[in-house]
Amino acid sequence: MRIDDLVEIYASSGFNARQLGEAAKLYCKMIEDDATICLTIAGAMTPVGFGGLFKSLIERGFVDWIISTGANLYHEDHFAWNLPVKQGHFEVDDMILYKKDIVRIRDIYIKGERTLRAQDKIVQQMCKDNFIDNPFTTAEFSNTMGKYSKQRSKHPEKSFVVSAYDYDVPIYISTLKDSSLALDLAPLRLKNQTYSIDFIREIIEQAAIVYNSKKSGIVEIGGGVPKNTAQQTGPLLDQILGLEHGGQDYIIQITDARPDTGGLSGATLQEGKSWGKIKDSHEDVIMVYADATIAFPVLCLYALSQEKPRKPKRLYKKLNYYYKSLAETYFSKKR
Repeated sequence: MRIDDLVEIYASSGFNARQLGEAAKLYCKMIEDDATICLTIAGAMTPVGFGGLFKSLIERGFVDWIISTGANLYHEDHFAWNLPVKQGHFEVDDMILYKKDIVRIRDIYIKGERTLRAQDKIVQQMCKDNFIDNPFTTAEFSNTMGKYSKQRSKHPEKSFVVSAYDYDVPIYISTLKDSSLALDLAPLRLKNQTYSIDFIREIIEQAAIVYNSKKSGIVEIGGGVPKNTAQQTGPLLDQILGLEHGGQDYIIQITDARPDTGGLSGATLQEGKSWGKIKDSHEDVIMVYADATIAFPVLCLYALSQEKPRKPKRLYKKLNYYYKSLAETYFSKKR
């Protein structure tokens, strides 16, 4: 049995197997329609090795821009720099792990001194001469991180952040201050080096990407802030700027969060229609209620097996143009 056989079986069955099968086909439709595709990454996906999937999608042209938590970039860089990340077990005495200088992410073990502190020094060295006293976006931060790892790390080929740099795929960090990447800047700030994120510019850039796309879609791993950051482009364009865009053309979300508790991760994509986050609440929006570590590889491998590579859109180099174009459109409509 091949992956396309499995997806066909899923799509012709029921419950979340059917949702996953249909989501895999919708992803292929997004690729075939040449949609501008955003990948949002929540949860601890890179410590378990999923950066390889992200890398493959970037290199095939199946992901054009990314919104991620800071933790996923921080831990992905371990692999490029050959820092220890090992499989462990979730049934363990964490008091013993602490004494052995091991941190745990469920069943993944990471060394404190040899990995985390080593990574901290790498990030601090990178930032020592970059971003100081000049406002920057997290896309610029990530691009610099990819360049730095490509030029200096032992295994740059193991990092999707490096691939994003190579293919001009912007990576926005939705919660930079809620990660070790920001914690690493604390010692530098105490030395009176100032770091200021231009977060307003980056949300305008994100909306500009969507506005300048013939069609636009999102593949969401989990939910949380990355999910909303991608989806709020619709309300910014319509509610705030009055451009009557209508939101995303397609959205796929893989989540295990419930919709009835009011949490953002579980909020249905259909609910987003009321906010103008999507153009149609009936078509081309699919939620798969499943563990993303199980479901996402199926969706990816189906697309990789079915679709020919696309020409990279290289959005990072177009951000300034998109920003100015959106500004001109906004002010022309205001007049």
